[in-house]
Amino acid sequence: MVEEAVIIGSGPAGHTAAIYLGRAERNPLMFEGFMAGGIAAGGQLTTTGAIENFPGFASEITGGELMDQMREQSLKNSVRIVTETVSSVDFSKRPFALTLESGESFEAKSVIIATGATAKILSIPGSKEFWQKGISACAVCDGALPIFRNKTIAVVGGGDTAMEEAEYLSKFAKEVVIIHRRDKFRASLVLQERVKNNPKIKVMWNNIPVELKGSKFLESVTLQNTLNGEKTELAVSGFFYAIGHTPNTEFLGGQLNLNEQGFIITEPGSTKTNISGVFAAGDVQSPHHRQAVIAAGSGCLAALECDEYLNEL
Repeated sequence: MVEEAVIIGSGPAGHTAAIYLGRAERNPLMFEGFMAGGIAAGGQLTTTGAIENFPGFASEITGGELMDQMREQSLKNSVRIVTETVSSVDFSKRPFALTLESGESFEAKSVIIATGATAKILSIPGSKEFWQKGISACAVCDGALPIFRNKTIAVVGGGDTAMEEAEYLSKFAKEVVIIHRRDKFRASLVLQERVKNNPKIKVMWNNIPVELKGSKFLESVTLQNTLNGEKTELAVSGFFYAIGHTPNTEFLGGQLNLNEQGFIITEPGSTKTNISGVFAAGDVQSPHHRQAVIAAGSGCLAALECDEYLNEL
C-alpha cells in the first residue's frame, strides 16, 4: 500500500503536522524513531525540564509530559505511530521509498521531515549526571527557572548563540560567565559589543570546561587554561551549552538542499523543499530560535501545504 502522507520525526513539528493531516482524513503514518540521534521519541523537548512558556499551559509542565500529550492527541486523530527510525529515503522516484533500520520498506506520495536537531554537548565528567539539574542547552527554555535566578551561571561558546544566551540569562542571573577556548569571539561585532557593555557578564578567555561537579545539583565547573594547562574551579549553579546544534539530516543522503550547517533549505515562508511533495518542518529547517511553539507552527504549515499538494495530484 502506498501511504498518502508520512511524517518522519515526533517532536512538536511532527505531531502538529500529524494532527492536522489526521483531521484532514489523510490517514497519516508517523515514524517517531527509536532513540534516533540518541534522543527518545518526542525529540529534543523530552530533555527539557520545566516548561512555562508554551501557550495553553498555565501551570508548569515538563517537556516529556508535553510530548506525551501531543502523542496522545495524534492517536486520537487517527495517526498511526510506528516506533522505528527511518534509516534512508529515496526521493528519486515516485512514490517515494523509505527504509527503516529494521530493513522494512514503505512507499509514500508525500513526506514531511520533522527530525529536529540535537544540541551539541561536551563529553566531560558530570555532563550527563547534572543534565537538567543545572545543565541546559536552551536559555530561553530554562533560564527563568528558580534554580538559576540570582545565581552565577556559565555559558560555554563563542558564537552568536553564546552571546544571545548570555545576554538573555543576565536578566535573571546574578552573574553570567562566558567560557571560551580562544582569546576572541567569532560572534558578530554587534553582539560582542552588547556583551562587553553588560555589567553582569564577564568572560573567561582561553579556558575550556573539563568537569562538572555537585551533589544533588550542579555546584561548580572545573576549567583548564588552554595556554598553560592550569586548572581553576568556578562556582556556578547553571551551565548552558551554546556550541550549536546538529540537524538530523544524515539519513537523507544529500537528496535535499541543505545549508552549510546541514539544515534543510525550504522556500521562503514555506515548508516546501527542492523536491515537490517533500516538506520540512521544525528545527531541522530552522537553525535559529529552536522553540517548541515555533516548531509546532511550522508543523501546521507543513500539513496544510502537504494537504494542498495531495489535492493537486
